[in-house]
Amino acid sequence: MIQGTFGSKGQLFFEIDLITYDGLNLPVDAMFDTGFTGFMVINKQDLDSLNWAYMGNEPLINAQREIIFDRYSGKVLLDEQEYEIPVYAGDEIIEVLLGSEWLKILPLVVNYQVDILTLG
Repeated sequence: MIQGTFGSKGQLFFEIDLITYDGLNLPVDAMFDTGFTGFMVINKQDLDSLNWAYMGNEPLINAQREIIFDRYSGKVLLDEQEYEIPVYAGDEIIEVLLGSEWLKILPLVVNYQVDILTLG
């Protein structure tokens, strides 16, 4: 289980590691976005250092509309567990986002009153 933090506007943040093609771990803060239906979305520029394999493109639904994203096969580390997941990339993404697909395999606990935010 990983502990998260609350942003100033109520955002949900978790520190995860992106694992490069060469096996290096790069820690990043990722915002949890329940309106995004995939596992993770990232800015295309951030992919340069990761060297993840390109898998084509695919439409995904976010909170507003369906968008076509480039899809990569990526590896992330959450709570000392490595996951190989489809990662979506777009030009206009400003933060690494974790999506609602994680909720199919990991429980999310959020309690603002007692400052509890966990995933896993």
